[in-house]
Amino acid sequence: MPRKSQRAKLVLTDEQREQLTGISQSRTAAVRAVERAKILLKYADGVSISNIQSALDVSRPTIYKCIDKALTMGCKTALTDKYHSPKARVITEAAKAWVVNLACTKPKEHGYAAEIWSHRLLAQHTRHHAPQAGHESLSNAAKATIQRILKACPIQPHKVRYFTENRDPEFEKKMHDVLVVYQEVNVQNAQPTSSQKLPIITVSLDEKPGIQAIKNVGADLPPIPGKRAYIGRDYHYERLGTLSLLAALDLHTGHVIAQVHKHHRSSEFISLLKELDAFYPQESLIRVILDNHSAHISKETMCYLATRPNRFIYVHTPTHGSWLNLVETLFGKMARTFLKNIRVNSKDELRQRILKGIEEINAAPVVHRWKKIEFAQTKCKYIYESLY
Repeated sequence: MPRKSQRAKLVLTDEQREQLTGISQSRTAAVRAVERAKILLKYADGVSISNIQSALDVSRPTIYKCIDKALTMGCKTALTDKYHSPKARVITEAAKAWVVNLACTKPKEHGYAAEIWSHRLLAQHTRHHAPQAGHESLSNAAKATIQRILKACPIQPHKVRYFTENRDPEFEKKMHDVLVVYQEVNVQNAQPTSSQKLPIITVSLDEKPGIQAIKNVGADLPPIPGKRAYIGRDYHYERLGTLSLLAALDLHTGHVIAQVHKHHRSSEFISLLKELDAFYPQESLIRVILDNHSAHISKETMCYLATRPNRFIYVHTPTHGSWLNLVETLFGKMARTFLKNIRVNSKDELRQRILKGIEEINAAPVVHRWKKIEFAQTKCKYIYESLY
């Protein structure tokens, strides 16, 4: 580096000065470029190195380096860093594989209390144990280092994605039986015959347990134009218990037969079957699509069905195949409408509100149709294979 007495004066053209001035005042240019532009402008104006250092709060070597680059290679080059080859990789491929293998285990296997890894815990464990495993390059591994290694794979040991294991060996057969029923119903519905005259009437039946009766502690505040556009509600509430809804959806007319009970036992299920038996013509066969709940096949239920021979036909959905039951779409509609944000003063009021909602549905029934036959046939396979 030349001495101060040997360093030449920086001469700028009007165009160079204009460019440096624009960069020095820019809010979008790189910080280094702004800093270097200010150094060059001050030096060109005859400001001493000490004053430049004091005004810009930069080191003298930085100032000297910037000025010398401008004097030798031009102002434009002085604003940027010299090209340099990147440093050789420090972390070896074997070390990265060690981290990935570690991430595929569970923390409890290594003596930690955590169930799943966090990047911070992985980095901590790596720093302590990687050198002993022969990977000295990981002795200073930071959280960001671990993130980059895992992102390149990619794996995410800090996340959990749930799936359902297929525990029903007859899943395919039961799903096929349900889909055949839906196809038959579609054919029946295409005929002009009234559902009350059908030899086989198909209903989709299920329970929606655990509907909470929640009471407000304070009264809701109504919307007020210009002051409050929404309903105000106190965060505090009181739990009064739960109720269970048993519902049967007629797949021909959309009519819903429902009961609300405190419990979900065989006696309540039999009560719903009796209501179905009384509602439909005695000469009709009632085909019921339902899941494998114990109340559906209990001794009490079987005893009742024995008193009504040739009246009911069961079509079971497979285990973990509730999405195949069309009544679930009805429950979803209820959750989005009259059950949404519901508040009551008692469980009896909740029961009356649910039955009122069912009454409103029956006033304008909608026939629920199963159209995604191909989708249903592939969904189960997708659920279990998409994770691998």
